[in-house]
Amino acid sequence: MSPLDPPVAPVGEEIHLPGASIQPLLLAFGITLTLVGVTLGRLLLVSGLVLTVWVTIKWIADCRRDIGHLPEDLDGH
Repeated sequence: MSPLDPPVAPVGEEIHLPGASIQPLLLAFGITLTLVGVTLGRLLLVSGLVLTVWVTIKWIADCRRDIGHLPEDLDGH
């Protein structure tokens, strides 16, 4: 193994990948709705802002929960 090679996880170690989520799509829709609301009216603006903030908070909470389930010792590689 060359010193330039990146460290590799031991064989058999599980790789964590997040599950499928609709949150990126909802966030994009909320931002789009907000921007359209700037032009067309306050109802769309407020709806877009509420959706954007709600999805962002939910996404961060889900990410924190996923990180909390990871093993504690990740520096042992």
